[in-house]
Amino acid sequence: MAAERSTRKKFIPVDSEMLVAVRYDEKARQLDVIFRTGDKYRYLNVPPLEYVGLMEAKSKGQYMHRRILGDRYKYERLD
Repeated sequence: MAAERSTRKKFIPVDSEMLVAVRYDEKARQLDVIFRTGDKYRYLNVPPLEYVGLMEAKSKGQYMHRRILGDRYKYERLD
C-alpha cells in the first residue's frame, strides 16, 4: 500500500469558493476533490477532458455542479 500512496499525485490547491484542492489520476480516471467543508470525495471513471475543463473553468464550483456532481459519476467518500 505504501508504494501505491507514493505514486499518487498530490492535491493541487485551487481558487474556488467550493473547493480547496483537486487531484486527478489519469490512468485510473479518478478525480479527487477536497471541498471547503473538509469533505473529500473520489469521482470514478472521469475522462481526462473533464479534469482539464475543471482546472480551466473560471468557476470551479459551477463546473462541478454542471459536469461532475449528481448522478453523472459514481463516487466514494475518502477519509
